[in-house]
Formats: sequence, structure tokens, C-alpha cells
Amino acid sequence: QVKLVESGGGLVQAGGSLRLSCAASGRTSSMYAMGWFRQAPGKEREFVAGIDWNGERSQYADSVKGRFTISRDNAKNTVYLQMNSLKPEDTAVYYCAAHYGVHLGVEPSWYDYWGQGTQVTVSS
Repeated sequence: QVKLVESGGGLVQAGGSLRLSCAASGRTSSMYAMGWFRQAPGKEREFVAGIDWNGERSQYADSVKGRFTISRDNAKNTVYLQMNSLKPEDTAVYYCAAHYGVHLGVEPSWYDYWGQGTQVTVSS
């Protein structure tokens, strides 16, 4: 079992930045691909960014490409999402997810473990 805990959410003005962290504990190893998803009120959970097990490959949703950066520190069992140039439409609960395997995926069903989420609110 793997436990994921997100942190770093909050309220920020449009154009600002936030850095989300996701700390993994339990049955952890570096053999996990990781992803960030978000869910706004009344909308489905959507893929934001993913990174493979060793950080060599990453993928982003078109809506965040060039503004968000996903990274990982396997020594600390932590994944990060640096969010710059935030827009009001980025407002959502952001979730960290882990897939036991080397390859990242873009569908929520790909991932085996989920965190509780952290709220990000971007004011205009």
C-alpha cells in the first residue's frame, strides 16, 4: 500500500505561481510513474501532467504546457508540480496519483493510488 499526501495548494492571484508537492510513504520504491490530475466543481477529473519512474519522460495537458513543470526526487519519494502563470481556469482540487510501473498514463484508471487532494484557487 502507498499513501500519497499533497501539499502546497492555496489562493493566488492570476499570473502567480504555486508549487505542489506529493509525498509518498508506505510500500514505496522508485518503480512508480506519477501523475497530477485536477477536478473543478461540476467537471470530470482531468490529466494535468505525468512523469515516468526515473524522470526521463514527462507529458502535459495542452492547457498547462509551457506553464507547469512536473519533477520528482526519488530519494525523497516526492513529486512536484511547479505551476507558473496561473489562470482562474486552473482553479481546482489537484490530486497526485501513482502507478506501479515505469510508464506514465493520462487516464485516471491507469493509476493505482491517489492522494486526498489540495485546493488551488486562482483569483482574477
